[in-house]
Amino acid sequence: MSMAQAVSLPRILVSTDASKALSKQAASTRKPRTSISTKKRVSAVRLMRIQFGGAFADLLNKKGKGSGDNEMGYVERTLGFRTKDLDDRDLRLVTDIVGGTIRWRRYLDHLICLLCHDEKTFSSMEPLLLQILRIGFYEIVKLDMPPYAVVDENVRLAKVALRPGAGNLVNGILRKLVLLKDNNSLPLPKLEGNDRAQARALATIYSHPVVSLFCHLSSSVSYNITWANSRKGVTRADLVMQLNLLKVPHELSLHLDEFIRVKTGLQNVIQAGLLKEGLCAVQDESAGLVVAVVDPQPGQSIVDCCAAPGGKTLYMASRLSGQGLVYAIDINKGRLRILNETAKLHQVNSVIRTIHADLRTFADNSTVKYDKVLLDAPCSGLGVLSKRADLRWNRRLEDMEELKILQDELLDAASLLVKPGGVLVYSTCSIDPEENEERVEAFLLRHPVRSLALYMCKSVEFSIDPADGLVPSDFVTKHGFFSSDPVKHSLDGAFAARLVRAF
Repeated sequence: MSMAQAVSLPRILVSTDASKALSKQAASTRKPRTSISTKKRVSAVRLMRIQFGGAFADLLNKKGKGSGDNEMGYVERTLGFRTKDLDDRDLRLVTDIVGGTIRWRRYLDHLICLLCHDEKTFSSMEPLLLQILRIGFYEIVKLDMPPYAVVDENVRLAKVALRPGAGNLVNGILRKLVLLKDNNSLPLPKLEGNDRAQARALATIYSHPVVSLFCHLSSSVSYNITWANSRKGVTRADLVMQLNLLKVPHELSLHLDEFIRVKTGLQNVIQAGLLKEGLCAVQDESAGLVVAVVDPQPGQSIVDCCAAPGGKTLYMASRLSGQGLVYAIDINKGRLRILNETAKLHQVNSVIRTIHADLRTFADNSTVKYDKVLLDAPCSGLGVLSKRADLRWNRRLEDMEELKILQDELLDAASLLVKPGGVLVYSTCSIDPEENEERVEAFLLRHPVRSLALYMCKSVEFSIDPADGLVPSDFVTKHGFFSSDPVKHSLDGAFAARLVRAF
C-alpha cells in the first residue's frame, strides 16, 4: 500500500507493518477514537503532508480544512479512523505545534537520533512514527507542556495509528527525553573544530539548513504587522485605541504611516473581529514597502501579475482612493475567489478586477497597456523563513534553477503589459541575489535602452528608476533597488526593482 493510497501523497512508501496496521484499522472501524487528542491527530497528518506532499503550514481554517481539501479526510485515510472537527482552541494548538515542529525540525531530529542510540533506526523510521516523536519532543522541549501528559497522548496515538510496538518505542524514547530535560542535560552539539564543523553545530542548535547571520533571528517568534483600512474610515490612531482596549502589546511602524507592529496577542485581534470586519489586515512592513515602490496613485491602471493571496493587491487598492483599477492576475482560481471576498470585506472591490490566467499567456494576447505593473514573483522565500519555516526544508538546487527560469519568463511577460513611460516593479520575498539583482541584470541585458529609431520596431526598452524618495534611504541599495534585511531592519527580507519603460 503506497503513501498515495494512505494519505494521497506521492513518492514515499509506508513500511509493511504500518501498511498492514492502517488496513486493519480502516477495515475494523470508522468510529472516532475519542481517547486520542484531536490536535495530535491533525498535527501528525499535516506534518506528513507538508514534508511529502507539498502542503503549506498556514492554510488550516476553523473546520480543520487546508488548501481547499478536507483535512479530516486526510486524517481518516492516514490513521484509519474518523476524528471530529477542530474547535477554536485546538486550531490554535495545531497551528503552534505544526509551525514549531517544522521550525525546530533539525534540532528535534538531532535529539531523537541520539536517544535512538542508532542512526540506522532513526533513518529507517516510518514517516508517521517520526512525526509523532517530533511532536512529542517539540511539546516537551520547546512548549514546556506537562511531560507525562505528552508522553501518554503520543503513546496512545502511536499504538492506535500504527501498532502496540510503536507505542512502546515512543514511550521509551519520550521518557528518556523527560529525564534528560528534568536533569537539565539535553545534548547540544559542541561548537568546536574547523569552520565547517562549527557551522554544522550552529545549524543544529538553531535548526536551520544554512547557517547565516539571520539564522537565529528567523528561528525566533516574528512580528505580526497590521495596517489600518482607510477605506473604512479607520486611522492608525483608531486601531491603536482598539489594541489598547484589547491589551495587545504593540508599537508604531517606523516606516509606514498605516502600519502597527504586534508581537503577541494577534489571536485577541482576530477574536475581537477586527480582521473579519475588514478594519485592518495582517501584512509585513516589507510587503507594504514594496507597494510604496510601486507608488500607486488615484486614477492609474495597475496590474498585479501574481496577485494571490492578495495582500499587496488590497493595499494598492486602498491607496487609489476609489479612483483607478488594480487588475489582479493569478493562475490559482480558488485563491482569486478568496481575494474577491476579502476585497468586498475591505470595501475596495470597486477598484479591483480579478483575472484567472497564466501571466505568460495573458501578456502574449493582451493589446492593453497599463500605467504600472507589479510582478511579485514566485521565489525561494529566503526572506520569510521566520513565517514560512516549511520552506527551510523544501528547497532543492534543481528547484532553484527552475525558479530562475520561471522568474525570467514571468518578468519578460510582465514587461509586455507596461505602457510607454510606465513602471514595471519586480519584487520577491527573498534575499538571494540570484533571484533579485541577477534577474534584473539579465532582464536589462535582454531589454536595453536603445536609440529612438528602434522604437519604430516596437523594441521594449527599460531602465532602472531608483527607489529614492519612495522608501526610507536605509532601504535603498547603491543600485537604487529596495531591499529589506531581516537582521538590519528586523523585517522580512524582500527586494524590489523599479524599472521604467523608455518608449
